[in-house]
Amino acid sequence: MTDQNYMLQAIQLAKQGEGWTNPNPMVGAVIVKNGRIIGKGYHKKCGELHAERNAIASLTESAEGATIYVTLEPCCHYGKTPPCTEAIIEQKIKRVVIGSRDPNPKVSGKGIKMLQEAGIEVIEDFMREECDRLNPVFFHYITTKTPYVVMKYAMTLDGKIATKTGASKWITGEAARAEVQHMRHRYMGIMAGIGTVLADDPMLNVRMEGWKSPIRILCDSGLRIPLDGQIVKSAGKYRTIVAYADSENTEAKRKRLHEMGVETICCPDKNNQVDLKKLMKYLGEEGIDSILLEGGGTLNDSALRAGIVQEVQAFIAPKLFGGMNSKTPVEGIGVRFPSEAVKLKCTDICQIGEDIRITCQVCGKEQEESCLQES
Repeated sequence: MTDQNYMLQAIQLAKQGEGWTNPNPMVGAVIVKNGRIIGKGYHKKCGELHAERNAIASLTESAEGATIYVTLEPCCHYGKTPPCTEAIIEQKIKRVVIGSRDPNPKVSGKGIKMLQEAGIEVIEDFMREECDRLNPVFFHYITTKTPYVVMKYAMTLDGKIATKTGASKWITGEAARAEVQHMRHRYMGIMAGIGTVLADDPMLNVRMEGWKSPIRILCDSGLRIPLDGQIVKSAGKYRTIVAYADSENTEAKRKRLHEMGVETICCPDKNNQVDLKKLMKYLGEEGIDSILLEGGGTLNDSALRAGIVQEVQAFIAPKLFGGMNSKTPVEGIGVRFPSEAVKLKCTDICQIGEDIRITCQVCGKEQEESCLQES
């Protein structure tokens, strides 16, 4: 077994925490002594032990002189759990191999320094690219204090999200729809617009056993959400936040929503629509680190124009709807010239059942040059 093999095992362990660790990162750890794995663990849930301490708790023999492979720099501060650096030092571990660097200012570089001062050999940036792929959500949230937003939509090969009559069930097959349930489990929040609520009366929950449902966030400038809809009626079971903009004629409606368990936040922009940037700041302060955006074309357009989207996941079905008036994933007035397009960098293409999923990162100003070179 090589260092790479042990770190790959740590990465696979980390993935087992997917959907449960937010807003903490996913982390895995493997302890090796004399060519044998003597302990392994991962961060299972926010508030519970970190990966290193779980690995230590599983030890089959003394870790003195051993090597620990960990996908993220060990923490060195007291939070909901004690520092992992202390546990590593106490166990007399000789060598620490680290994948990702922790951008959290409470940790960044300090954990490594503490280990080195204790006489422990530290290897940094080992398989960093592979380890970094575990936690784009955490890296974004810890540095910006706003949620990582993933825009998800399903469309036909000719770019339609519904037929000319508005029918959209089902564009993709069962396998793709099951993956969407997994995505709802993975991210802390799910966001939709009032148009989707009025048209479909959705639940926006997870329908798979053993997975958690996200916090539901609705953008509803005029507070038109129906009191007898599924979203409001189930607000006692699933945390629900409605963002609105019209504060003049909505007091009675807000009071009724609050009585039914719905939270509201007023964040108007200059056009008396929901200010998405203000909403993201509020949600970040609420500890919501990630959002799956399942909006229609109007909300998707607003989100892109507001610059709140970090990732796009497009499910493409091998079907053609045609029609001039069929809806598309991003509406609005569009751009004038190709040079004004929102630039994306493709990071993955895979087949899910009969459908194709394309994953892209949205290029910010600092990434635009790289995106242009990739295109």
